[in-house]
Amino acid sequence: MALDFLAGCAGGVAGVLVGHPFDTVKVRLQVQSVEKPQYRGTLHCFQTIIKQESVLGLYKGLGSPLMGLTFINALVFGVQGNTLRALGQDSPLNQFLAGAAAGAIQCVICCPMELAKTRLQLQDAGPARTYKGSLDCLAQIYQREGVRGVNRGMASTLLRETPSFGVYFLTYDVLTRMLGCEPGDRLLVPKLLLAGGMSGIMSWLSTYPVDVVKSRLQADGLRGAPRYSGILDCVRQSYQAEGWRVFTRGLASTLLRAFPVNAATFATVTVVLSYARGEEARPEGEAVPAAPAGPALAQPSSL
Repeated sequence: MALDFLAGCAGGVAGVLVGHPFDTVKVRLQVQSVEKPQYRGTLHCFQTIIKQESVLGLYKGLGSPLMGLTFINALVFGVQGNTLRALGQDSPLNQFLAGAAAGAIQCVICCPMELAKTRLQLQDAGPARTYKGSLDCLAQIYQREGVRGVNRGMASTLLRETPSFGVYFLTYDVLTRMLGCEPGDRLLVPKLLLAGGMSGIMSWLSTYPVDVVKSRLQADGLRGAPRYSGILDCVRQSYQAEGWRVFTRGLASTLLRAFPVNAATFATVTVVLSYARGEEARPEGEAVPAAPAGPALAQPSSL
C-alpha cells in the first residue's frame, strides 16, 4: 500500500512537469480580454510566452501543484479505495461514485493550490512581481481577504472535480477491462498508458466549461476591479460577451496536455514499481493504482 502511494506520487510529479506548460497556456487563453486578445491561439500563446518570458515562463506557478501533490494523492487514493470497498462491489457505477467522492474531498487542497497557480501564471515577469511564490501568494491573499479569499472558486472547483474524477475512474476501469489488462501481458504497459491517457481526455471533456468559469473567478480582480458576483453571474457575463465558444477557450491545449500527462504518470508508476519490486508491474487492483486525471494532473485537475 505504501509503495503504491509513493509510486503514485512519483507519477504525479512526472505528470505535473510534463503538463504544466500546457496548463499555463490554457489559463492565459481562458482569462484574456476578448476586446484586446493577446494570443491568437494555443501555438501563438506558446510562442509568445517563450519569446517574452523564456521557457521558464511556461512553468510559472509550478510550485503550487507540486506542493499540494502529495496531499492530493493521499486523499484521492485513500478516499477512492476506501469508498470502493465500502460500496462492496467493483462495478462501473461504484467506480464512478468512488472517484466522485475522492474528487470532492480533495477540493479542500486543490482549490487554494489552483488559486495560487492561476495568480502566478498571470502575473507579469520582472522585478515588480506581486508574488514571490505559491506560499507568498496565498499569504497575501489571506491577509487581504481572509479564509474566504484563499478558497475563492471552491464551489466551481467542486462542480468540476466531483464528476470529472468519477468519469476518470469509470473510463479507466472500462478501458482496462476492454483492453484485457492482465498480469504477464507483454503489452500491459502500453495498454495502461492508453487507458490512462484516454481517461484523462474524457474527464476534461466532461467538465471543461466549469473549468473556464473557475479560472475566471480565481483570476477576477487581479487586473482591475472584480467583475463577477458568483458562478451564474460569470456564466451570464461570459456568454453575453463572447458567446458559447468562450466555454471551450483553451480546450485544445488542455486536450494536448491530457494524454501525455497521464502517459507520463503511468510510465513513472510502472518504472517505480518495477524497480522496487523487481517484477512486472500489474494493473489496477494488483499493483498499479489509477492516477488522478487532471485537471490535475491534467490537473490536476487538477494535476
